[in-house]
Amino acid sequence: MTYRALFLDIDGTILQPDHTYAPSTQEAIRQVKEAGLEVFLCTGRPFVDIQRLTSDFEITSSITYNGAYALYQDDVIFNAPMKKEDVEKLISVTGQSESELVLYTTENNYFTSLTSPHVESFNKVFQLYQNKPFTMDVADKIIAASAINVGENQVKDFEVTDDFHLTKVNVAHDSESYDVLRASVNKGVAIEQMLHHLNISPSEVIAFGDGLNDREMLKFVGTGIAMGNADPRLVEFADFQTTPVTDSGIFNGLKKLGLVN
Repeated sequence: MTYRALFLDIDGTILQPDHTYAPSTQEAIRQVKEAGLEVFLCTGRPFVDIQRLTSDFEITSSITYNGAYALYQDDVIFNAPMKKEDVEKLISVTGQSESELVLYTTENNYFTSLTSPHVESFNKVFQLYQNKPFTMDVADKIIAASAINVGENQVKDFEVTDDFHLTKVNVAHDSESYDVLRASVNKGVAIEQMLHHLNISPSEVIAFGDGLNDREMLKFVGTGIAMGNADPRLVEFADFQTTPVTDSGIFNGLKKLGLVN
């Protein structure tokens, strides 16, 4: 099989629980780039907070905010802001509970509280730095959101339109947090736009992921690989499961495909 592109989730896929990555991961990426594959980061993280990884791996293209913003080198391929009225609904739900929101623009991460201990823990785990207090002045610029400290009985409250659904963040921290996803905007949709731009067939693409926000991505590409530490519900959408992120999961998955040695 000839492969032309590789999409990699970050947390739980590239990054281990201590926020480091294995040398084998960097070596695997080096080898597939040398073989001519286009390599993309494909993450729920904000674009402004992945620059260390793009530099370390010399990756110039990415899909961020769970598919809402896609860049090929310096060109914006896909940009899908939320509707202002939907953002207002999310803010209203937060105001009626002890939950908090982080609402992302392409420049900053806007929080409904910067002093909540749950927010402080979230920021420490995900190493978010471009943080500001949310004001309604930016409500029309929001392209993605995450809900922090959400009980299972509150999840439906945040699904403020038929297009919205929440998926649990698959990284341990001190509370339950969820990415606010849209059926019409996800990693799979963004990859489809990217492949159309590059004239690449989905059958020529590999993707690695570990969380339910990777479901559409693994379903869409020709070879979807779930990490050994993946949410069990993700595995059914993968072609196979590799070893965990702490055991060279990316390297071993690409080795099974004959792309690294």
